[in-house]
Amino acid sequence: MQVLLPPTWPTPRGYANGVVARGRQVFVAGMIGCDPQGIFHSDDFVDQARQALRNVLAVLREAGAGPEHLVRLTWYVTDKREYLAAAKPLGQVYRELIGVYSVAMSAVVVVALIEDRAKVEIEATAVVPDAPSDARP
Repeated sequence: MQVLLPPTWPTPRGYANGVVARGRQVFVAGMIGCDPQGIFHSDDFVDQARQALRNVLAVLREAGAGPEHLVRLTWYVTDKREYLAAAKPLGQVYRELIGVYSVAMSAVVVVALIEDRAKVEIEATAVVPDAPSDARP
C-alpha cells in the first residue's frame, strides 16, 4: 500500500488523501453502533463509533484481513457538531482499534440513518496483498 500526497499539499491529520494498493479487495457494508444481535448499548456517539469499527473489523477478519489492510473509510454521521466535539476521544478509539494506518477517509453528514438510534454508519474498503507467486521463472 502506498499513501498518495501531492508534494505541495500539507499532510492531513488522521487520514490520507489517497491510497493505492494491489491485491484482493474487501468491501464492507455500512456498519452501525449496535452489537451483532442488533442491540444498541449506548446512545453516545463515541461508543457507537467504537462498536461500528469493531463490526467493520469483524467482517474484515472473515476475509482474512485486518485494520492494516484498510484503504478507505466513509463515515456517515447524523450530527456534525457531535462528530466534531468528539474528535479527541474518537481519535483515541480509532488508534486503539485501527492503529496509525493511513486510510483515505470521508465524513458525510446525513439527515438520518435507517436505524433510528444510529448516530454513525461506517463503510470500509480493504485490500489484502496478493500472496507471492510460487511459480519459478
